[in-house]
Amino acid sequence: MPLPRPTSYPLLRNRPFRLLLTGRALSLVGDAVIPAALALAVLRATGSSSALALVLGCAMGPRLLLLPLGGVVADRFNPRTVALVTDLARCGTQLFVGIELLGGSPQLWHIAVAEAVGGAASAFAMPTLPSLITGTVGPQDRHGANALFGVLRSGTVLGGPALAGLLIATAGPGWAFVLDAASFAVSACLLSAVRLPYAHSGAAAPSRPSKSLREDLVEGWQEVRSRDWYWTSLVAHAAWNGAAAVLMTLGPALAVQELGGEGVWIWFLQVGAVGLLLGSLLAGKARPRRPVLVANLGLATYALPLALLAAGAPAPAVIAAYGLAQAGLGFLSPVWETSVQAAIPAPVLARVTSYDWLLSMAAMPLGYVLAPLAASVWGAGPPLWVAAAVVGAACAGTAGVPGVRRFTLPAPTPTPSSRSPRDDTPPTPPPSRRADADRGRVRPPRGRVS
Repeated sequence: MPLPRPTSYPLLRNRPFRLLLTGRALSLVGDAVIPAALALAVLRATGSSSALALVLGCAMGPRLLLLPLGGVVADRFNPRTVALVTDLARCGTQLFVGIELLGGSPQLWHIAVAEAVGGAASAFAMPTLPSLITGTVGPQDRHGANALFGVLRSGTVLGGPALAGLLIATAGPGWAFVLDAASFAVSACLLSAVRLPYAHSGAAAPSRPSKSLREDLVEGWQEVRSRDWYWTSLVAHAAWNGAAAVLMTLGPALAVQELGGEGVWIWFLQVGAVGLLLGSLLAGKARPRRPVLVANLGLATYALPLALLAAGAPAPAVIAAYGLAQAGLGFLSPVWETSVQAAIPAPVLARVTSYDWLLSMAAMPLGYVLAPLAASVWGAGPPLWVAAAVVGAACAGTAGVPGVRRFTLPAPTPTPSSRSPRDDTPPTPPPSRRADADRGRVRPPRGRVS
């Protein structure tokens, strides 16, 4: 039975979801200005790209190390509370960096420690979003909710650099961090008013027996391993992130030296941002019958700009190919998140999501390190060709996985999303959808999963 096409209007009448969306929007806008502000601030203070790499590494390291633990915490405790606490922690770190920069004599190690604390907080915050979405909207509206978040993320990618440039030029990088701190503070206030009427609906939620941290981590990993459509897709997504790191490392120099100058790279990034937004908008309207298969095939288009750049194609062709590839990414994000939320039991959703983030993000430092090393030995062409082959084969190759081909979304029971926007009374939870969700995933064989 075809699913009704979701619209954003009923969702925005849902007060808990509206508060969640607004809070996340403010955080995303604040975060959009930070990469440029951080780079400029560190370079102004030290004049060293190595110092910038140190600060970025301090933020990335704790995030990667603590992501699985963040998933356990989000599953054990109320995800709203976890997200609220992490928002306050990140508000504090960004405000500290902003004050340090505004003081006129920033210390590199102060900034590095603050970014490490912020990275650790983000490791606990990132796994909470799927649980917050499934807790604020019913199964019928989750695709629309994820599409709205996808459009929101894409919009901040598109407008973030311009906002960052304006703020840095007029007020300086320190105020960019103060703005980010303020966005986290407001987000925490909004989260404090959010209630989760659908918490753990869609999955059996018996009272959990006490488990050790190791048992919780193992249980989350077994949920990943038991679904061939999930773990093979994670391999493809990791390949995509590694290839993206190669492109972002080698692309700027090639654009400047061979394709026409700095303006070409700026157009490259802007067209990619537009493609990302268009892909997110398309995801809000399209309901593919085989969502994971279609989304992964869309990711395979990332091989095009890599191959064209390696082949020395004209700038317009490379730019257009990158826009198409980013549209594939924009389409994947909401479709993938809706699929995961439908198929993964709610009590383990945050842990499974944390492994998703961990595997995807871990491939990026590898690309950042290997790409320049390979380019220094063989030139830029070979690493770009290899990255194109790997991402194309990994993403398109998921079509050969039975679980990917068979995965379909269950038809959820309509939920009362048209309630009064001021009605905070939790609705009667819909019947358990565990049986329906199981139709959208491959059951593991009986007995021990190897």
